[in-house]
Amino acid sequence: MSSTMIQTVSELSVPIAWGEIRGKVWGPDHGHPVLCLHGWADNCGTFNTLIPLLPKECRYVMVDLAGHGLSSHRPPGVFYSFFAYVADVRRVVDGLQWTKFSIIGHSMGGNIAAMFSALYPEMVDAIILLDTFGFLPTDPKEISKVMRQGMDEMLQYEKKMEEKKRVYTYEKAVERLLAANPTLSEQSVHILLERGLVQVDGGFVFSRDLRLNFKNIVRISLEQSLEMQSRIQASVLVVLADKGFGATFPDSRRQELSSTLLQAYRDRNHTVVTVPGDHHVHLNHPEVIAPLVSNFLQTKVI
Repeated sequence: MSSTMIQTVSELSVPIAWGEIRGKVWGPDHGHPVLCLHGWADNCGTFNTLIPLLPKECRYVMVDLAGHGLSSHRPPGVFYSFFAYVADVRRVVDGLQWTKFSIIGHSMGGNIAAMFSALYPEMVDAIILLDTFGFLPTDPKEISKVMRQGMDEMLQYEKKMEEKKRVYTYEKAVERLLAANPTLSEQSVHILLERGLVQVDGGFVFSRDLRLNFKNIVRISLEQSLEMQSRIQASVLVVLADKGFGATFPDSRRQELSSTLLQAYRDRNHTVVTVPGDHHVHLNHPEVIAPLVSNFLQTKVI
């Protein structure tokens, strides 16, 4: 399937205080609105292969989150956090004049989707979480250490002279992304690089903000995650990959936290399913995901 999808795709730009949020739009003008949020260090191209397989009655807006793809980076001195992205989502939907919509979120995008839905429950009618638990709780004993690490990383970065980004040939950029994301197929790498590279003298640089690599300093506990989860009014579909994000947890504590979150979804009559594949199964093999997502959208909101 061509990474350019089909001819009905158009570019999107939503002005924000420090620049713009860029993205792509697919589907009829008056279709049911669906916001698509990508994972960390990816961009909205992550949905290129999935969206054409989903219901044609929807209008899908796929955004590059701040610091990713073609969207503006945050101003100097500003940290990247899930809650800052939640505010960005509100900026985008206000710009689109949406008052009720669905969200598809992969990985970090799913965490942003769930948090937004907890804070603005009246605005979201359905949430689809792709290989994510919707929240990323941190053991309270670890929160101070993680916060300090993230702050120290930012402060060290700011002390350095302005660094030029490393310039790659296209082939070397492909190798770099494949090495950093071994779950991506080579075709998926080419798709993500359409918005993930900027051409400069002598080659290409990655478009994402280097500050994305720093620890997220805004952390919440399991108790806070469960409280927020309880405020979600939308129907929720969680689609996990059997070789995905959860399979990489190195310790039993992380597994315990995720199991508690998943059980809480089930207890509230939400749907949790597992499919064969890895963390990027929605991009590498969208045919595995598409029937579940399509049925959910058609049952809940279309």
